[in-house]
Amino acid sequence: MTQEKYHTVPFAFERRHDKESKFRGQAMLDSLRRRRSIREFSSDPVPRPLIEIAVATAATAPSGANRQPWHFVAVSDPPTKTEIRKAAEAEEREFYEGGRAPEAWLEALAPLGTDANKPFLETAPWLVAVFKEIHGVAEDGSKITNYYVNESVGIACGLFINAIHHMGLVTLTHTPQPMRFLNEILSRPNNERPFILFPVGYPADDCTVPDISKKPLDEILTWVE
Repeated sequence: MTQEKYHTVPFAFERRHDKESKFRGQAMLDSLRRRRSIREFSSDPVPRPLIEIAVATAATAPSGANRQPWHFVAVSDPPTKTEIRKAAEAEEREFYEGGRAPEAWLEALAPLGTDANKPFLETAPWLVAVFKEIHGVAEDGSKITNYYVNESVGIACGLFINAIHHMGLVTLTHTPQPMRFLNEILSRPNNERPFILFPVGYPADDCTVPDISKKPLDEILTWVE
């Protein structure tokens, strides 16, 4: 039996001169080097279309078998944000104070100054919860296999962060564990699992960030030529 050929369309590709490619790449790198994870947010509102652009950018990510196993829930409703904060802080207290985290992990987090208190979950004008779809659901209720779910959703989240930064906004990859409370609060189905919770907004006027740096290129790159 001959497998039917997958439908294709022409690829619209614009090849650039090496100098232009380097200029564009360096400009992006210089911009992203100024990106930081923020925990001190302003309450200033962020227009909804900016969130739409960031999610649409995330949705351009490649995914296993093009299953696109992600779902984004954007929350600006204050009571819902308060409910999320209370649930997240309860899990965080168990992590920091309840013995859930190994001592080595707490030591690694110490330079960042993090603790169980998460006021940014109410202050930030938007919370964007990203869910991974562990399997799809057909019309008859049967399961549809998704492939490389974590990898696919992780790439989408990276593009989301990039879009947020380039629009002049800030965010934080917040991952209290476990996060199943988000399914209940946001009424998401059982085939979805919370992946990352992104507070999104502008930094507070007096915002500070930890004095940390990234590894140099020669520590993270090996050439085989």
